[in-house]
Amino acid sequence: MALLVHLKTIRDLRGKGDRIAKVTFRGLSLYTHVLENCEDEARFDETFRWPIASRVDENEMLEVQVFNYSKVFTNRVIGTFKMVLQKVAEEGQLEVTDTLIDDNNTAIRASVTIYIKYTTVDGTVGVWSDGEFLDIPGDPEGTFQFETDSLLSGHSQGSGVSQGRSIHGIPTFRKAGKGVFSAMKLGKTKSSKDDHKKDEPAILDMEDLNRKAMRLGGVGALDPDCISLASVTAVTTNVSNKRSKPDIKMEPSSGRPVDYQISITVVEARQLVGLNMDPVVCVEIGDDKKYTSMKESTNCPYYNEYFVFDFHVPPDVMFDKILKLSVIHSKNLLRSGTLVGTFKLDVGTVYSQPEHQFYHKWATLSDPDDITAGCKGYIKCDIAVVGKGDNIKTPHKANETDEDDIEGNLLLPEGVPLERQWARFYVKIYRAEGLPKMNTSIMANVKKAFIGENRDLVDPYVQVLFAGQRGKTSVQKSSYEPIWNEQVVFTEMFPPLCKRMKVQIRDSDKVNDVAIGTHFIDLRKIANDGDKGFLPTMGPAWVNMYGSTRQYTLMDEHQDLNEGLGEGVSFRARLLISVAVEILDTTSTEIVSSTEVQVEPVSNISESVTGKIEEFFLFGSFLEATMIDRKIGDKPISFEVTIGNYGNQIDGVSKPSAAKKKKKEGGGGGGGESDEEESELIQQNSSEDEADDNGDLVSVSSSPPMKPVITDRNYFHLPYFEKKPCIYIKSWWQDQRRRLYNSNIMDKIADKLEEGLNDVQEIIKTETAYPERRLRGVLEELSTGCNRFVTLANKDQNQAGRTKLDKERLKSCMREMESMGQQAKLIRSQVKRNTVRDKLKMVQNFLHRLRFLADEPQHSIPDVFIWMMSSNKRIAYARIPSKDILYSIVDEETGKDCGKVKAVFLRLPGKKGFGPAGWTVQAKMEMYLWLGLNKQRKDFLSGLPNGFEENKAPRTGSCLQSLPPISLVYNMKQVFQLRAHMYQARSLFAADSSGLSDPFARVFFSTHSQVTEVLSETLCPTWDQLLVFDDVELFGEAGELRDDPPIIVVEVYDQDTVGKAEFIGRTFAKPITKMCDEHYGPPRFPPQLEYYQIYRGNSTAGDLLAAFELLQIGQGGRAELPAINGPTDSDRGPILPVPMGIRPVLSRYRIEVLFWGLRDLKRVNLAQVDRPRVDIECAGRGVQSALIVNFKKNPNFSTLVKWFEVDLPENELLHPPLNIRVVDCRAFGRYTLVGSHAVTSLRRFIYSPPDKTQNNWASAARLMNGYMVLTNGGSQSRPSSLYSRTLPRTLSHPTGDVIVNMDANPSVRKMDTVVKLDASSDAVIKVDVNEEEKEEKKKKKKKKKGEVEEDDETDERMLDWWSKYFASIETLMEILRAQEAALAEAEEREEQEIAAEGADIKPDDLPVKGSKGKEKSRDKSRNKDKKKSHHAGEGTEKRPSKPKVNELLVYNKELEAEYDNFEDWLHTFNLYRGKAGDDDEAALDDDRIVGRFKGSMCMYKLPLSEEITREAGFDPNMGMFQSIPHNDPINVLVRVFVVRATDLHPADVNGKADPYVVIKLGKSELKDKENYISKQLNPVFGKAFDMEATFPMESMLTVSVYDWDLVGTDDLIGETKIDLENRYYSKHRATCGIANNYSVHGYNMWRDPMKPSQILAKLCKEGKLDGPHYGPGGRVKVANRIFMGATEIEDETGLKKQTDEHLALTVLKHWEEIPRVGCKLIPEHVETRPLFHPEKPGIEQGRIEMWVDMFPMDMPAPGPAIDISPRKPKKYELRVVIWNTDEVILEDDDYFTGEKSSDIFVRGWLKGQQEDKQDTDVHYHSLTGEGNFNWRFVFPFDYLMAEEKIVISKKESMFSWDETEYKIPARLTLQVWDADHFSADDFLGAIELDLNRFPRGAKTAKQCSIGMVQNEAELPCISIFKQKRVKGWWPFVARDENDEMELTGKVEAELHLMSAEEAEKSPVGLGRNEPDPLEKPNRPNTSLSWLLSPMHVVCILAWRQYKLHCVLLLGAVLGLLFLGLLFFSMPSALSNKIFNIAG
Repeated sequence: MALLVHLKTIRDLRGKGDRIAKVTFRGLSLYTHVLENCEDEARFDETFRWPIASRVDENEMLEVQVFNYSKVFTNRVIGTFKMVLQKVAEEGQLEVTDTLIDDNNTAIRASVTIYIKYTTVDGTVGVWSDGEFLDIPGDPEGTFQFETDSLLSGHSQGSGVSQGRSIHGIPTFRKAGKGVFSAMKLGKTKSSKDDHKKDEPAILDMEDLNRKAMRLGGVGALDPDCISLASVTAVTTNVSNKRSKPDIKMEPSSGRPVDYQISITVVEARQLVGLNMDPVVCVEIGDDKKYTSMKESTNCPYYNEYFVFDFHVPPDVMFDKILKLSVIHSKNLLRSGTLVGTFKLDVGTVYSQPEHQFYHKWATLSDPDDITAGCKGYIKCDIAVVGKGDNIKTPHKANETDEDDIEGNLLLPEGVPLERQWARFYVKIYRAEGLPKMNTSIMANVKKAFIGENRDLVDPYVQVLFAGQRGKTSVQKSSYEPIWNEQVVFTEMFPPLCKRMKVQIRDSDKVNDVAIGTHFIDLRKIANDGDKGFLPTMGPAWVNMYGSTRQYTLMDEHQDLNEGLGEGVSFRARLLISVAVEILDTTSTEIVSSTEVQVEPVSNISESVTGKIEEFFLFGSFLEATMIDRKIGDKPISFEVTIGNYGNQIDGVSKPSAAKKKKKEGGGGGGGESDEEESELIQQNSSEDEADDNGDLVSVSSSPPMKPVITDRNYFHLPYFEKKPCIYIKSWWQDQRRRLYNSNIMDKIADKLEEGLNDVQEIIKTETAYPERRLRGVLEELSTGCNRFVTLANKDQNQAGRTKLDKERLKSCMREMESMGQQAKLIRSQVKRNTVRDKLKMVQNFLHRLRFLADEPQHSIPDVFIWMMSSNKRIAYARIPSKDILYSIVDEETGKDCGKVKAVFLRLPGKKGFGPAGWTVQAKMEMYLWLGLNKQRKDFLSGLPNGFEENKAPRTGSCLQSLPPISLVYNMKQVFQLRAHMYQARSLFAADSSGLSDPFARVFFSTHSQVTEVLSETLCPTWDQLLVFDDVELFGEAGELRDDPPIIVVEVYDQDTVGKAEFIGRTFAKPITKMCDEHYGPPRFPPQLEYYQIYRGNSTAGDLLAAFELLQIGQGGRAELPAINGPTDSDRGPILPVPMGIRPVLSRYRIEVLFWGLRDLKRVNLAQVDRPRVDIECAGRGVQSALIVNFKKNPNFSTLVKWFEVDLPENELLHPPLNIRVVDCRAFGRYTLVGSHAVTSLRRFIYSPPDKTQNNWASAARLMNGYMVLTNGGSQSRPSSLYSRTLPRTLSHPTGDVIVNMDANPSVRKMDTVVKLDASSDAVIKVDVNEEEKEEKKKKKKKKKGEVEEDDETDERMLDWWSKYFASIETLMEILRAQEAALAEAEEREEQEIAAEGADIKPDDLPVKGSKGKEKSRDKSRNKDKKKSHHAGEGTEKRPSKPKVNELLVYNKELEAEYDNFEDWLHTFNLYRGKAGDDDEAALDDDRIVGRFKGSMCMYKLPLSEEITREAGFDPNMGMFQSIPHNDPINVLVRVFVVRATDLHPADVNGKADPYVVIKLGKSELKDKENYISKQLNPVFGKAFDMEATFPMESMLTVSVYDWDLVGTDDLIGETKIDLENRYYSKHRATCGIANNYSVHGYNMWRDPMKPSQILAKLCKEGKLDGPHYGPGGRVKVANRIFMGATEIEDETGLKKQTDEHLALTVLKHWEEIPRVGCKLIPEHVETRPLFHPEKPGIEQGRIEMWVDMFPMDMPAPGPAIDISPRKPKKYELRVVIWNTDEVILEDDDYFTGEKSSDIFVRGWLKGQQEDKQDTDVHYHSLTGEGNFNWRFVFPFDYLMAEEKIVISKKESMFSWDETEYKIPARLTLQVWDADHFSADDFLGAIELDLNRFPRGAKTAKQCSIGMVQNEAELPCISIFKQKRVKGWWPFVARDENDEMELTGKVEAELHLMSAEEAEKSPVGLGRNEPDPLEKPNRPNTSLSWLLSPMHVVCILAWRQYKLHCVLLLGAVLGLLFLGLLFFSMPSALSNKIFNIAG
């Protein structure tokens, strides 16, 4: 189907101008060419064609836009025409003339005439990304869409434009070797123009090309800016669509074990729930557990303990391990303690963080047994996961301020909400199919004999592992098709911090359960955390499980594959499961609060839920089987193809014994089953008529066995010449193709994107023109692809079996793709020359995102396996994902290899495929595969190369439908000659023990192979050899072979004298093909040399420079072929060299070599190297150094410079490597190779003469490292921030002078301007504003409510080196923070720009990933910054007055990293010997280093201009190496300062170490063993070591940290090596750092023996500079720069003297600005070096902070070393007087009266000194919560003011040898308790005061509230170290049952801090004791009256509380008494009365 639009004319245009039109259909825009100077009519007359995949809908639109074209500005729209294609869809064609409308939808005069035609040819389908869009001319901006096609490596598929030739004005950019280092782009898919054109060769004739070129360039646009290199290639290349790319990386890497180190620092815990706890933290990773020490009676323990776990496991296993932090209360030897709470995450989550670490984050604890309980506390910790070669940047540890903001620093990955909720994860397990046998048949036969029935040989159950918990279903005895219908329920926090769920089918066995198959569910793929996201959901869906081969063996060697390690080699089973998540409402009452795993039954689900069952048809054809390993070449070989169990004839079907209904799975026994069974099965599973049609279609799943034929010494091939065997398999699966289709569309977009990005990187790497063009094209292509996805994926919405995940995933994919398309469009408009690299990174994120989206979590059709079988044994396999070969009528949905010929490489299964066995190929297949619905089968042969006849199996009955062929017979045969121009290889692996190789290359093409000659002992062979393959027969049509020839495989081997050649690496190439009727000439021929990347396994193993051409031999035979014109008269005998037109053009170069010396040569064959020599060789020419007569005495060369001349290619990228070899000259004229080094790129040594118009300003800006690195994130300074205000020209300076005005007291870090001016200009540059003013402003800004007030004046005598150090660290932290903030700001700005520019984008669809999380994290970081700035004042007492403390520079890396290894003129080349490691990483290369060669190279084209040699003082003997120092031995005093070490690897059992420093230099060694620091992983050494050394003999300094052991030898923790010689001779002057200020006394005293003025004079003399000239008014002139600065200095007595030193120092600090010789001089500094252990290469074992000074012994001796010994803690005494308490909660009930009261006492201690806790006396029976104490606590402690830590030294246990020093924050804890006589005392409340920063006490008890604790951050805070004495009321708090803070009392206390000396002068007693006793408290009488008159107290109490009751009781008693008396006296009274009456 296609839509054609013929744009005829546009009339009635206004004005005159250049016009261009754009026609858009389905999101794809095509442009016309530019019509220049046209007036009212624009006659375009152009036809556009869209090949379309789906029918044109009636509602679809066509849009035509007309623009006024501009070369400079954007094009302006004249008008638009839109029409609905309803009429076109109905009638097929239409001609229209209509008016255009403008932007306001108003009709304008201009009208457009177009003709539209719509063709529908059934069964023919177009491609959206194909060569048909070559007709696109430029876009409106004058940039072109052709950038959308790849830069084809090696022009392997077609033509190009030869050098110097242009076609009608297309400028050519084709340089020789343009595609250097290109990743191979094989078989770019483009379809031929239309189906009916298939038979014509797809050749672009010249006319066609010219037309396109004209379109491209326009008429006047011949400027090279208009077209990119890539577009020429794209235009002139045409590729057929028959072949797909082979995969070059062979070896599976997933199952290989790797070294990992996990380091965890548990800093502290806070807010632990519980009373008076003794907490211990347990760190658990997998099965390893480690515990911290126990802290007594505290809810906020401080640990600062460091744990390291080492692992050697595969990455998948590592990242699935669960890391668990638990807090346990009162654990000891006897009891396990009670669990308070746990926190879980998997190691993969940590590894996926930036820098692979969480630093200073708070982990939230929750109780697994009670999910309703809420947060149980927080643990502050650092977690880092380091793999080999990972570098972790840890923030500086010297002055951590305590981060109190817990909420803002939770241990959660970005995007995870702070409040996580509990959720239930339901994993429903329904049933499984197709299980393999898991027992031997012998057992079955025995059972059958006894029981009399057949049993299935497997007892399966399913096990699910998630977040460290395990759930199992029941065991289904003896069933190949078990049905469980059970669900496993996990309760876990949501979102979980564990990414994968492991579902495993296992076989239950009495002895040992084994895994049958494993599947991992990645929760990120089945959920979406965005605003419109969804909870994890999946299924019900079948998941396919793969593992080892299916035949049962007792010891399965591939069992690991069943466990999920490595790539499965066979289908094992499929399992029907579903996953759902439900968020729990923890407040509801009926919730089960435990997190135990539960297993529950679920109801059965119907078959149809998973989709309708369809019949699928798989067809395959073996076109070629070559490179068969010789080990298996002697027996007949066949190939078997299986899909699921279908086609598997040996071990596929495990038939269920019970007569259940036939299952789909078991049915595919293939040819192995009888026809009746097959037809019965088919009838059951397909409709009636189909069954009739296909009644006799029996699957053929394997090729007939065939004996291999020998190809060469290593490989065999199968003689599939004209007869190609075929296989076909019928299978039945649920129809879930839509999943795979969507995945395919995204994969194709991603493949295209990746290809485009590789091109852009290649263009950048090879410095070819216009990478931004290509990137724009890539983005245009991406946005088109994304729009296309949205159109295509939206259909089939109501297909059966669509799960919730299908629907949700489709929605989210469509949202993401739409958003990505819009962002791509937007970024495209922002791509500029200078932003290419940044945008490239952004686009790479798109690529990762696309790959992530394309990975479908719900399986459908299992993968296809191809097995090579020999004598019924499986030898080697290939696994092809079914989606890659799945057919669809829509081309984008079709798999990338469907209906194409693919080169498939078979490899060994499982662990056999690791290492060398995995590198070699077992067989190379050219295969054609097609998988689709049986009813779509008619097209299954359409992709095969044409020219075949089908050979079908004999028919067994009447069959309406044609049978598939069992073989294809090709009657079309073409004969070719292949010419392989093998020029050279570089950077090959060292395969011999000498460290070299003897390489030769073997070239395979079809069934032919040839080898180059063997070149001995080189890693960079230049073979310069033409290999001619005559009479190569290829089957198929000529045209197709021209466009898409088979691939060439080149393998490089190392020739060994004994044994077989060793494999080095492999690469693929495609030849450029010439048919016999084509002309051999430009642009395609002769081919040009290209670099091809050589791979060994997954790692690169070098590059091959070669060219390949395939020439058809016509009727006239070989005579018609182009002659091989090359120097055939060579002395190489029959070997043909590469012909002239192909080999590179050479020029004469001279290479000068500086021979300096050799270092650290190891023994060769046990003999020491004594008389070494260096041989330099390049391109067959070379030079030898002078012989070193005695290596031990002097390893330097006597002759420094030698040179040789050589012919090298003009193109720098093709320069051969330069080889350095060191040989030892032994007796009797023998030479032994010591080691070698290959310099692969000579580009950095090419000399370019200095440009006289330029000066050295540019390089000055580039070398301006130091702080610029910290602020700008790289050594290239950004010019925008560097240009300063240039003041107007002042006449007083002679022209050419630049004045730099410096402040008297500048600070390096404030230097925010580097100046870039011409040398000829005359300007004054102000480099710094007044420092004091800046600081004052800063201070004012900083002062906040919560700030600690600080003293401004500091006593100079109080300052020491540590003041300087801590001040510098704070500066470093500030800069790093500023850098982070700037980065975040830049990101935010970019996002805002994108949002602003794409205003039409819906805001909720904008971000690629969940925007909410990002915003949250950004807010979080903002809060953090606020907090940090808030805290910034906390540490100010460390450096009391900021501007006055001179600073040094703290580098958080090695000095070498900052200054390019000090290789400014002297380079170090490592010499290698021995085999290269088999490992993926090159880290093992360190073991191969046998020494180092020091020297340099300089290379230049001849002749050289005479100006250089005419310069004054030019020494012709030294060539280009003028003015370098002599290399005679020199004596140097080396002074090593070791400050501290951090994060050392624990060396003792207790998880600690006892470190000390060892310094080695040459043979001298200094051990500081007696000063080891006990049990410390962050020791402060503070040591200076002096050593004398003689360079060059002793130049490698080793600083090691050892662990002291009482018994046995001390262990090495880690070491670092420093090459002192390079530092000593460097122009950066790394001998002694230049201080910031010049002082003659005090802590900042100048420590270099040379004063600044002497250093400056020496530098000027060495650089032949004019100066320094000191002038009046504080000026100094050097060269043509004038610097200004202070001229006075103060000595110790305070007198001021005149001096030039400040001025000289100013110049030195700005030395990089001096023209020609300027470079950055090293400032006074401390460097941080990583420590490594030789046994654990690449993994840091800690870091050491240090610096090295060097002083030549022939100069004046330096003064004594500055004292950096650790500050001794100062002794203090804290006196705390507890005066009163109030409102303490009443805990006790009175036994008699029920009265509430408390027996109050107060307990206090300093953190870390719990054992020295002190208690007041008891205030008994407080009825109001008031207590009176007048009690004094006295706490003596040692305190480090700078670090704000208390220092405690104590023995860890009774067995400890010595005391351990702890540093703990200064915190005072006060607790209030209720004393009990018989039971344990009751804890009531506590307060913890940070003595550096605590809220000021309230004046009265009323003013004291809980807010003082809760809102601590906002209250004014004080430091006891400033205030010395403070009194007030503070609240006691505790947590209630709801875990909320409540006020439990108030305490009036007075804190008084005194130094130990002051305390000695005025001693006090504890409690109320002498001296200075306190008064007794005035307590109420009731306190002790219990003992004296209890009745009295009872009365008082009773009356007070029961007053009313007493009155009523008294009344009642009196009333009762009255009644009693009444009744008592009533009878007598009555009788008296009666008798009296009677009487």
